[in-house]
Amino acid sequence: MNSDMSLTMALQSLPSSRMAPLAILLGLLMAACFTFCLSHQNPEFALTNPEKSSTKETERKETKAEEELDTEVLEVFYPTHEWQALRPGQAVPAGSHVRLNLQTGEREAKLQSEDKFRNNLKGKRLDINTNTYTSQDLKSALAKFKEGAEMESSKEDKARQAEVKRLFRPIEELKKDFDELNVVIETDMQIMVRLINKFNSSSSSLEEKIAALFDLEYYVHQMDNAQDLLSFGGLQVVINGLNSTEPLVKEYAAFVLGAAFSSNPKVQVEAIEGGALQKLLVILATEQPLTAKKKVLFALCSLLRHFPYAQRQFLKLGGLQVLRSLVQEKGTEVLAVRVVTLLYDLVTEKMFAEEEAELTQETSPEKLQQYRQVHLLPGLREQGWCEITAHLLALPEHDAREKVLQTLGVLLATCRDHYRQDPQLSRTLASLQVEYQALASLELQDGEDEGYFRELLGSVNSLLKELR
Repeated sequence: MNSDMSLTMALQSLPSSRMAPLAILLGLLMAACFTFCLSHQNPEFALTNPEKSSTKETERKETKAEEELDTEVLEVFYPTHEWQALRPGQAVPAGSHVRLNLQTGEREAKLQSEDKFRNNLKGKRLDINTNTYTSQDLKSALAKFKEGAEMESSKEDKARQAEVKRLFRPIEELKKDFDELNVVIETDMQIMVRLINKFNSSSSSLEEKIAALFDLEYYVHQMDNAQDLLSFGGLQVVINGLNSTEPLVKEYAAFVLGAAFSSNPKVQVEAIEGGALQKLLVILATEQPLTAKKKVLFALCSLLRHFPYAQRQFLKLGGLQVLRSLVQEKGTEVLAVRVVTLLYDLVTEKMFAEEEAELTQETSPEKLQQYRQVHLLPGLREQGWCEITAHLLALPEHDAREKVLQTLGVLLATCRDHYRQDPQLSRTLASLQVEYQALASLELQDGEDEGYFRELLGSVNSLLKELR
């Protein structure tokens, strides 16, 4: 207090000309002292908060920059084949090559090379408009483009639906028209029942029966249809058709059975129980037209493949003797090749089943036991098939020779001694070796390193090597 009074007296003693500046200085000093005292007593009453001020300032700057960027005009960048720096906000044309210069920190762009540019365009034109666009213009254009695409897609769908309606009629209308025309839509099952009834009817002519069997063969190719044939006894009706006195009925009945047996275990089992195997062998053993025997042999092959129980029954019924007589008949060379192919398939099938059981153990024990009861190789040796297959090698067709060579290979372990003592076989193999060497050389000249005749030559050479 005393200091304030002395300061006042000193100021009063000063001249009035120097009084004004000192009063201003004193006022500023007192205001600073008052502010300092308040800020130290309670931080909440401080006049400014530096952190909040800087944050708000930053937000204001960003908002202002966005507003400026939104309203500024976007300049189109015109690239060349040299790198050029990009300025902020410049629009880069599609197909340009853009990079970040790590030395300067700037983005740079240039045109791509001509080849890459063409590949990227894929036939599209690059249209660089000299006009400038704002960001709002670009947003509006994009929104209109999306709306147009949706409208175009909707139009295409409607046009496609209209085209479908024009080309096809609803199933309800078709059924109504069929009802008016007394036309009934049949399932495969209903069709097969109708065909079996037609075939089995005593009032049907031979032509009608053959037509029914011909149509039935088409349906039983499907595994489910072939099994459905069992449900109403149709399979047994066809099997009984093998007893017909008409060769055509036998031929087409065997044709249907061969299609139904193929890779269909359930049908194969029913066929064995229905006596199909015996009937097929009887037809092959008796005098019948060649066309009928072809179809019967086809049915026999379909029944025996992958069915060891049927194979064992085949051996018991003298099947090998029947086939031997068949291939020795004159004019049956075509059947002989098919018989040799069947024997090759049966021998290799058993070998693969036994090997698979040893390596992977995936073959069921029951099926493996059935295969082990099929004594095919001893039967072939006893029935003279070593000599028969060797003589068939003289057939002129390359395809027939290929199948005979394959069969000779799988029978080698069983027939080795016979082959070595057969001079005709040795001469035939030597002749084939010369022939296929010449044909394989022609293949090499044509650029075929692994040609057909080269494979046949390999089979001949392998047999000659084993028989030395």
